[in-house]
Amino acid sequence: MGMMVTARRIDEGTDEVRYEFGLDEDFDRILVIDKRTLAASVEDGNFNSAAGVITAKIVGAWRAEGQFPPGMIFAS
Repeated sequence: MGMMVTARRIDEGTDEVRYEFGLDEDFDRILVIDKRTLAASVEDGNFNSAAGVITAKIVGAWRAEGQFPPGMIFAS
């Protein structure tokens, strides 16, 4: 069974970047990435596989491009 996780950036400050994300374009959760450490957390406290895979894609794009992307999709 496949999984599709989508995210869109909703805020970027000096210290952190925030994304709405969810399964199948249901943007029902908030991901927060610390820009200094790249540590990620979710507002609901449930850092599950969906949060992990979309964080990896976002951080990978940041490492490749030097900036946080406006959006990201993970599909398996």
